[in-house]
Amino acid sequence: MKKAVIQLETLTCPSCMAKIEGAVKSLDGIDKESLSVLFNSSKVKVDFYDEKISIKDIENAIYKVGYEVKKSQVKTV
Repeated sequence: MKKAVIQLETLTCPSCMAKIEGAVKSLDGIDKESLSVLFNSSKVKVDFYDEKISIKDIENAIYKVGYEVKKSQVKTV
């Protein structure tokens, strides 16, 4: 399992958080309990199973709902 911290360009409202959360939670390989979307810091924190999904897959899901990823940091747990 790996931990990801994804820095977004900006989050402007709580509905933005909900869109991102829904998009990421729908992916296979996400530890749904670990997912948090942080409004004030415009970050997504999530644990994922790297044998099922990549950080690029998570970034693409965020992009598809209309948000830009600034940078990602991944750590092995």
